[in-house]
Amino acid sequence: MAFLLYLSIIRSIVISMVEPCTIKASHNRHVSTRRHLRYIPLLLAVMVIYSLFLSIYASAKTSISQSYATTDKLSLGSIVSLKNNTTDQVVAASTYNIDSILGVVINNGSSILSLTNGQEDQVQVATSELASVLVSNINGDIVQGDQITASPIKGVGMRATNNTKVIGVAQDIPTNSNKQQFYTDSDGKKQSVVLGEVPILVNVSFFFKEPEKTLIPSALQNIANALAGKQVSTLPIVISAAIFIITIIVVVSIVFAMVRSSIISVGRNPMSQSAIYRDLIQLSALVLAILSVGMIAIYLVLTKM
Repeated sequence: MAFLLYLSIIRSIVISMVEPCTIKASHNRHVSTRRHLRYIPLLLAVMVIYSLFLSIYASAKTSISQSYATTDKLSLGSIVSLKNNTTDQVVAASTYNIDSILGVVINNGSSILSLTNGQEDQVQVATSELASVLVSNINGDIVQGDQITASPIKGVGMRATNNTKVIGVAQDIPTNSNKQQFYTDSDGKKQSVVLGEVPILVNVSFFFKEPEKTLIPSALQNIANALAGKQVSTLPIVISAAIFIITIIVVVSIVFAMVRSSIISVGRNPMSQSAIYRDLIQLSALVLAILSVGMIAIYLVLTKM
């Protein structure tokens, strides 16, 4: 019994000594934890800034480029196409080789991933992401969002206005637009043009121009274009439609009157069939003449206006 009492006293003393130490240790851990928590916002801020830096650095560099052999003198920003019957040689792109358009000439160290075979007389060609491209105002001034294609000037782009293959989309308006140059158009005439540079999101694809919204049904527009052999505006189509309607009304009126008078004449005098047939032939010739004049007038309106 005395021994048990002794153990109880010893246990109480030990507990009384351990509890303050435990509380103090717990308090120290809590203080230490709070001290470390203060550094979490700073750590997160550093991570965010580092991520932004990496994203800006990556966006400033072209993702993929590859080296191609060339015999042309190609400036940085020149648009290039694959040389005929080759897969590793490029030439300056123009309207004559636009179907094989490939990419844009860039600096050797401007891409995150560069592929090269170590040969001489090579250029790095960007095939994706952002690159600075030489452009002209041949098809009008370039604005942000315009599709860019090859122009008559070798290596220089222009705004795409028809269905064609394009190098990418302009991300801004051209800069350094003070370099004036002359080129020879398809008619052999010299034309002045202003050159500049514009950042383009390189992505070779085919551009389909959206049809202009007009009051003319698409079927009628297609018929007019086929007859004229070119794109016809709204006014000539409206005039041609009016001429066609008037011609049809006149022809139908003449045919109706001709048939009606023939039936009445035969009913009154069956012996006058030969004269009636003669009148029918004459009126039929008149109808054909009216139709011919109407068709010629429609054709002239569609092609000359």
